[in-house]
This record gives sequence, structure tokens and C-alpha cells, in this order.
Amino acid sequence: MSGSMDGLVAVVTGGASGIGAAVVDRLREEGARVAIFDREVPEGMADAYRVDVGDDETVRAGVAQVAADFGGIDIVVNNAGIGAQGTIEANGDAEWARVFDVNVTGMVRVARAALPWLRKSRAAAIVNTSSVAATVGLQERALYGASKGAVLALTLHMATDHLREGIRVNCVNPGTADTPWVGRLLDSADDPAAERAALNARQPHGRLVKPEEVADAIAYLASPRAGSTTGVALAVDGGMDSLRPRPA
Repeated sequence: MSGSMDGLVAVVTGGASGIGAAVVDRLREEGARVAIFDREVPEGMADAYRVDVGDDETVRAGVAQVAADFGGIDIVVNNAGIGAQGTIEANGDAEWARVFDVNVTGMVRVARAALPWLRKSRAAAIVNTSSVAATVGLQERALYGASKGAVLALTLHMATDHLREGIRVNCVNPGTADTPWVGRLLDSADDPAAERAALNARQPHGRLVKPEEVADAIAYLASPRAGSTTGVALAVDGGMDSLRPRPA
């Protein structure tokens, strides 16, 4: 659907790598002008802004600069996030606070700062990246899953609050995606090959999710062609949430 976002301006947090980078490429393919927010921005990356979603001052400054540079903001993709492993015993209070601050409050900061421009848009949309961990119980993902469950709930409340302002709010729930972050987890495992095989097998379609597949889902939800879609959590997980095939 090349050209479906012609003239629209999007902000993608965590846009320098992984799923975020795939989203940036996909939105640009559809004609959007895209600003990248990330803590670490490679030199020479086009339209990239050094923004830490955990710091409200840099968020507000970044959003204001994008609006000035591009003439407004139509789409926010809240993709930046951090991971966590372990049961509830594995992480102390400080780590719980840190993960929620980035994964949940970080989305609030960016969306809140962008609202004045979204209210002026003819095609305003917010897409939050949640996770399959929000809807199923996974081993040793208590903190991460709790934060992503909060993102899912936040999405529904935002969608309700801003419905009559013409701002659609949705989220995607990816399964385990083949990203640099997952790659680092695999590299740190005692047996990386066995761990990858286990992650592949955990998803009913038998492999990790491709970042481009998540990007396609986000692009649809952000696009004007999804004009009647709001308050939706779109699973991109190979059936992990809802399918129970017999073992091969």
C-alpha cells in the first residue's frame, strides 16, 4: 500500500534498531516522513533524535523539535522498551521501577507530549508495542510480562479517552522476535543453539517472528486505512496466544 501515508509525520521510539528500525523502513515505504527517537543514534542516521523515553525533559524537547522540523505530528509508534528476566524473586524494587518507567511511563511521556499535535491531525494514530507476555504466562518473565500487561491496559484506556478527539490508539503483541536484543540473550545462554530451538518451538508456527512482520502490523494500525480500528491488540506471534496444535 505504498503512498497510503503520504504527507503524514510519524515518530518511532526505539527506532534505531530491531523492530523499531523495521517500522521506520515500513512507514517510509508508505510515504510517511519518520522521525527516529532513540537513546543511541548511529552517526549519519537520517531524521534521528537522541531521546530517552525515561527522561520527560528530553521527550518534550524531542517532540517539540520534530513538530517544528516537520510541521506537525500525525502518528506515534511507542516501541522503545527494555527486557527483564526472572521470577518475582529475581529483581529488586529498583529494577521493577526502572522497567515500568521505560516500558509504561515512557509511552505515556511520548504520547502526552505529542497530544497537542495529534489533536490537529486529520489521521491521528498511536500504536504501542506490547507483547504476547501480556496475555500468556511465560517462565521467568514476571517483571517484563507485568509491564507489557500494563501497556495493553493503557492502550485500551487511551483509546477510550481520545476516541472523540479523532485519535486512534492500538497495540501489537509480538511473540519472540528475531531482534538484536533476543540475539544477545541467546548468545549469553549456556547452549545458544538449544535455546534458539526452544524459542522456535514455543511458537506454534515453529520460528521466531520477523521484525518486518511486526512492522507490517504496526503500519496497518497506524495507517488511515485502519480508520475504524481502535482499542485493538493485534497478536503477531505465530499463534502462540490462541492456538494449541498437537505436538509434532
